[in-house]
Amino acid sequence: MYTLVIFLATVIAIFLIVIVLLQSSKGGGLAGTFGGANMGTVFGSRRTADFLSKATWWLAGSLAVLALVTNLFLLPGKTSSKIGDKNSQTEQQQQQRQQRSK
Repeated sequence: MYTLVIFLATVIAIFLIVIVLLQSSKGGGLAGTFGGANMGTVFGSRRTADFLSKATWWLAGSLAVLALVTNLFLLPGKTSSKIGDKNSQTEQQQQQRQQRSK
């Protein structure tokens, strides 16, 4: 499962890089190099910009969600999967130390 999520995140990151590079900036960017200039004839120049902008947001959002899911639940070798588990373990250790000192 971990390998699948990491592979999916890598593919999304590559698509995100390509989509960002295809967007034309004030100087034209790399859009002309990869065929982004001809994409305007298919969708129209305004609709192409809207599509690329929305694709950027969706890809960035999904990459962020995958990063959080991977970090919170799927790290290999991680014994606890909840955020509060680590805090409760440290609280238990502190309570044990207090009991020993009494």
